[in-house]
Amino acid sequence: MSRLGPHLEGDGVTFAVHAPEATAVTLQLHEPGGRPARAIVLDPATHRDGAHWRVHVPGAAAGLEYGWRVDGPRSPRTGFDPDALLLDPYAPLVAGGETWGERTPGGRELRSQVADLAFDWGDDRHPGTALADTVIHETHVRAFTRHPSSGVAHPGTYRGLIEVLPRLVDLGVTAIQLLPVAEFDESANPRKNPLTGEPLLNVWGYDPLSFFAVKTGYSTAGTAQGALDEFRQLVRACHAVSLEVIVDVVFNHTGEGGRGRPRSWRGFDRPGYYLLRDDGRDLDTTGCGHTVACQSAVCSDLIVEALVHWATVLRVDGFRFDIASALTRDVHGAEMADPPLTRRIATDPRLAHCKLIAEAWDAAGLYQVGRFPHHGRWAELNGRFRDDVRRFWKGTSSVGPLATRIAGSSDLYAPARRSAHSVNFLTSHDGFTLADLVSHDRKHNMANGEDGRDGADDNDSWNCGHEGVTTDPHTRALRRRQVRNLALTQLVSQGPVLWLYGDDRLRTQHGNNNPWCQDSPGYWYDWGEDPERDAFQRFVRGLLQLRRRMPSLRRRDWFDARRSGPGTVLWHGERTLHVDWSASSRRLGMQLVGLEQEPDLLLWVNGAGDAARLELPAPERGAGWKRLADTSLEAPHDWTDPDDAAPLDGLTHYEAGPLSAVLLLGA
Repeated sequence: MSRLGPHLEGDGVTFAVHAPEATAVTLQLHEPGGRPARAIVLDPATHRDGAHWRVHVPGAAAGLEYGWRVDGPRSPRTGFDPDALLLDPYAPLVAGGETWGERTPGGRELRSQVADLAFDWGDDRHPGTALADTVIHETHVRAFTRHPSSGVAHPGTYRGLIEVLPRLVDLGVTAIQLLPVAEFDESANPRKNPLTGEPLLNVWGYDPLSFFAVKTGYSTAGTAQGALDEFRQLVRACHAVSLEVIVDVVFNHTGEGGRGRPRSWRGFDRPGYYLLRDDGRDLDTTGCGHTVACQSAVCSDLIVEALVHWATVLRVDGFRFDIASALTRDVHGAEMADPPLTRRIATDPRLAHCKLIAEAWDAAGLYQVGRFPHHGRWAELNGRFRDDVRRFWKGTSSVGPLATRIAGSSDLYAPARRSAHSVNFLTSHDGFTLADLVSHDRKHNMANGEDGRDGADDNDSWNCGHEGVTTDPHTRALRRRQVRNLALTQLVSQGPVLWLYGDDRLRTQHGNNNPWCQDSPGYWYDWGEDPERDAFQRFVRGLLQLRRRMPSLRRRDWFDARRSGPGTVLWHGERTLHVDWSASSRRLGMQLVGLEQEPDLLLWVNGAGDAARLELPAPERGAGWKRLADTSLEAPHDWTDPDDAAPLDGLTHYEAGPLSAVLLLGA
């Protein structure tokens, strides 16, 4: 494959772009800061090589800013605009967005930039955490440390995130998963908050304008090169404390928008980069328009080389693929059984160290949870885990679906994949936070300026009897119990964990289940001390540390129901080994027989509205049990460290409170 993008060669820089139908191509050079300098008009006779246009500029060096102007024949399928300054799709840096939230008349003009890719990695090593052992902390670079209570010197930036890494290690996570950190234009949101009149931004960044360049507005350096170096400092700092870095990549659509002025891909080769209908209109499978033609040759090359860039130049440890089902559609938008692109990503040796996590659905009805083309490597965000666990604790589902989910979702992943390919989550950036999940029956999205039309309407949430904030002590106590129930269920289930930032401290979005445009203290993570938040964080930290010390919670292989002994699971109802699997059943016990020399674990869930007297089975190892967690108890009695837990001597039954979960350890 011919090398595209800018490359330092000899006495200057060689620039190359893909524009197969173009008839006129100009390389526009800029001085630092954006003032146009020299324009180089490419001669097709000397600068064109098939679909590629290439020119060498002597004297050019790292730091040079530039853009492309491209013209060609007009048709309903093309997107040529000779007046548009286009970003180079392969440029490793983008200048012009250094100041977060800055708005300029007529919109922000971004420019590509030649990068200095050298960096002192020292003795940096990838942590190499096994997928089964992984606890992912989904994090927004800006929102996580922007609040004054974070106490960091550089809030809302890569450097600010470096400052709080010890707190994440203390919590017990093994990886941070960053919402999009590829360049986007947060100022492109035209809406205002109808409640305050304040302009809204594109805060999440799911509208990329580059697949290669890091977001400059998240850095303190004030330059694109500085942002690249600060991001690599963040990766190096994470690796130094054994944290992996997973980045959320968006290859399903871009931030170019509909039929307005192109900003990059559309101005070079619209039919090559986007899915189009026969009449030339966009074919939308993402709900955002301008769906990327992932299987086209030019797009496949672009996506793979972008991933390799992040994996090698920036040394990240994995990727979460947004709306990943778009990667499985052919150039006509139809689902493919064995898409070349997902296979190519899975087998590229340069990506061998990377975790690959698919959000296995899209907005056009393609739902591939359990059947995403995996090639033995791809894991999936398990949306069925989220739904079945939420429904159980809401009271609309029974123990059967719950048992399948907490044991690893064998109905979805066995035998072709391990239970570790099920990334279990209850909340993510997209939807309610954990605190809002037990406080709201419906979304409250009017602040987004879309008349409440945005965001999912079905959240399987339960407000515990009162919508939103309340001072009623019974409702507040029930909500505290419910968040403990949900957290305990997730954190003792088989499969990697995805944990939304702030859920351990009951962060709220005030019932907004789609705050993609909200950038204010009310939506930033509040680090301030609070007894209730502190208590719940202690509960979550204890469970995460238990996962780390108990291999039976991090199995690689499936439970074998045909044998007994270490590493198996035993199911119980109110009586030992007698489970009511009916659709109305609300009580279940899962006994994990310890691996090697570790003790057994016994999880009891009582999803009924009344208390239950549960018969205690005999542990395979030890004479009895000791209690680690009981969600019906208030802090600090809701959690006890294994080293401090006292044996439940002489007990043959355990009294489980209504709507509660209990975790016992063999003693």
